[in-house]
Formats: sequence, C-alpha cells, structure tokens
Amino acid sequence: MRKIAIVGSGYVGLVTGTCLAELGHKVVCVDNNKSKIELLKKGQVPIYEPGLEALIRKNTRSKRLSFSTDLAGPTKASEIIFIAVNTPPKPDGSVDLYYVEAVAREIAQNMTSYKLIVDKSTVPVETAERVELTIKRNLKKNVPFDIASNPEFLREGSALDDTFHPDRIVIGVNSPKAEKMLKEIYSTIKAPVLVTDIKSAEIIKHASNSFLALKISFINAVANICEKSGANIVKVAEGMGLDKRIGKAFLNAGIGFGGSCFPKDLSGFLWISKKLGYDFKLLEVVKEINESQKHSFVKKIEDNIWILKDKTIAVLGLSFKPDTDDMRSAPSIDIIKMLVEQGAKVRAYDPVAMKRAKETMPSVYYARDAYDAVKNADCLAVVTEWDAFKRLDYKMIKKLMKSPTIIDGRNLLDPKTIKSLGFVYRAIGGWENSIF
Repeated sequence: MRKIAIVGSGYVGLVTGTCLAELGHKVVCVDNNKSKIELLKKGQVPIYEPGLEALIRKNTRSKRLSFSTDLAGPTKASEIIFIAVNTPPKPDGSVDLYYVEAVAREIAQNMTSYKLIVDKSTVPVETAERVELTIKRNLKKNVPFDIASNPEFLREGSALDDTFHPDRIVIGVNSPKAEKMLKEIYSTIKAPVLVTDIKSAEIIKHASNSFLALKISFINAVANICEKSGANIVKVAEGMGLDKRIGKAFLNAGIGFGGSCFPKDLSGFLWISKKLGYDFKLLEVVKEINESQKHSFVKKIEDNIWILKDKTIAVLGLSFKPDTDDMRSAPSIDIIKMLVEQGAKVRAYDPVAMKRAKETMPSVYYARDAYDAVKNADCLAVVTEWDAFKRLDYKMIKKLMKSPTIIDGRNLLDPKTIKSLGFVYRAIGGWENSIF
C-alpha cells in the first residue's frame, strides 16, 4: 500500500484516484475547486461515468479515498504525487501548461522528503524536463525527488474497465527507484507494462490518440467514396476490420470525433511536430476531414428537407459519445450552430448531457424526452449513438413528426425496419441502402 496524492479531480484525476484506492492504496484527491470537493465529500460525482459514483462511495467509506482543497498536507504525507490537472488547448494548437507549472511549484514548496512526481495529464514531450526544473527552482531544502510520466488511456464511458483491464501500462522513468514504485502500485493489474524513457512515454499518448483520430477520419473519407459509388460503408469497414493488421475498432463512419482528447491531442501533436521542425501534413488532413463531416451532415439534412429556415429539427444525442455527459468538442455543438444560423429551430434531447449542453447552447429547446423532441419536427437528426435510441417506438415518433425524415449520423438504426415504417431514411456511407 502506497500513500498517493492526485492533484486535479477532473475526469482523469478522479477516475485514477478512485481506481488506485480500489487497488488498496491510500489516496487523497486534491482540487482547488471548493464546491467540487464538497460535492465529492458527500459522495456525489460532478461527472457522469458508469460505476464511478458507487466506487467512490465504497472507497470513501473504507477510508482509502479522501478529498481536499489543501495541497500542502497531501504533499508532505504522500510518497507519490500524480499531476492530473487540466491542460487546455491554446488557439495555435499548443497546450496551456499554466496549471502544471503552478502545481509543480506548490509541490516543491511543500516537499520535506523524497517524492515521486508523475505527469498523468496529457502533456507535450519535454514537459517533464520543465516540471523537474520548476521543482528544483522552488525547493526550500535539498530534498531528493524523481519525475516520471504515466499517460492515461481512458475512454469515457468505460474508464473503470480501461483502468482495471488496460491494453498496456506505460511508465516513463529516469531512475530504477521510480520504476519500482510505479510498477508496485499497478502490480495487481494483469497487463503488459512498458517501461521507457520519459520523452518516449510523453509521445506515446499523443501518437496513440492522433493515430486513432486518423483511423476515424480515414473511414469517414471512405464513407464518402461509398456514397458516391453505391457501396455500403458498414460492410466495407467490416471487411477491413477482419484483417488483424487493421482491426475493427474505430472504423465506425459518422459525423466525426469530438471529446476532450482527440481534437486537443491531434492539434497538440501537430504543434509539437512543427516546433521540432517537422511538418506533419497527414494530421492536417485528418483535422480537415473531421470538420468536413459535420458540414456534410448538415448538407444531408438540407438536401432532404430543402429550406432550413423556420424548419424544426429534432436532435437526438448531444454528448460527443454515448455513456458520458462530456460536451467538450462535441460534434452536436457545431451541427446545431449551423442549423440555427440557417434559421432552423432545434429541439434537442440527450439521456445525460442536458445540463452540460445548456451551459454551451442556452438558446436551444431541451426536450423532456425523445418523444417531446420530435413533436412537429420536419426532420430527426441522430447525432450521438446512444443505445436507448435504438429502442424507441418509431411508429409513435412518425405520428409525432410533421415530416417522417430521419438523418442518421451514426448509422445507428436498422434501415429496413425504419424504411418499412414509412420514413425517409438517410445515413452515412450508403448504410441506408443496406440489403443485408
């Protein structure tokens, strides 16, 4: 059992801290947001992640997990300190490391014995060097410490399973002691452990997310070819995915990727590459394709109902993916903005992201449920592939709509079933013409 402090109780910090407590370590999650910490102390969770709230309550009751707004105490008491603060993107694509530096400085000012300080936030290569320099500059005494990088690979909606059953654990270290300590805290997890130098660990996270973004944009580009040729993107993707060298993951064509990771990490990796003197043109194209998918989706709506002005569009799904309430860089934001700019009226519904969506798009009508959203709608747009949307009563939905038109941005619905009910149904990459 190790004493661990997690600085930053956002998505990554909260999930990491809770899971490390579940593994048997004594963990304190630190955040300067007082209202968030008070909420967590009451057993309430400020984010939606399946299973997280129950796990927090379990480990809080067992006294393995606690929460604090004070960093000084946990710094002194902990052996390992994870930095998991927000690293927002700047307009030029670079990463704002203000919070990382501020935390490193405060840790240094409160260190009284050896500490292992671990970058958990997604940061550009060479950040660990800056953290180390910041700590050295702000130490009050000559206290020994190590720096390490331990990038996270969590998928929102399945973060607990990704933590306990990961594909790999990446540890970037520059000392045997740091390697031993990090291996020890993850010792009960059965997964390959890759030990690297710190810079390689930092690049692994950016490179991984950029490659997955590339894979999504590639299949979306292929979907456009399928539409123009009369092929079926779902079958094309299935045929590609059966090749073990390719794999089926991230080959679902749609309206593009969003969230807090892919857009930011893609831009961040591009910025890093340019800074180091390499023009990574391939990633520029990945970004362009992703943006074009949202415009193409709105064009599909326009092509099927003609003039958007004064038309009512029901939007099902607001979060960037199902099983999360995360609205960061969600495709729904840009799609709804484009619809509203052309004079359309939007009625939106999402199973869990309504509260966060209202903060981002306050002028939209937020429906009580999916059936309320489609009332008198000229078109139903499926934007997030929530499984619950498959189980809706589409006979009832047809009766409630002004015009039975569905534009499915995620290829979620069964074309034969929906068209047999009398809907005009359009999807991505020729899926609406599926005969299998």
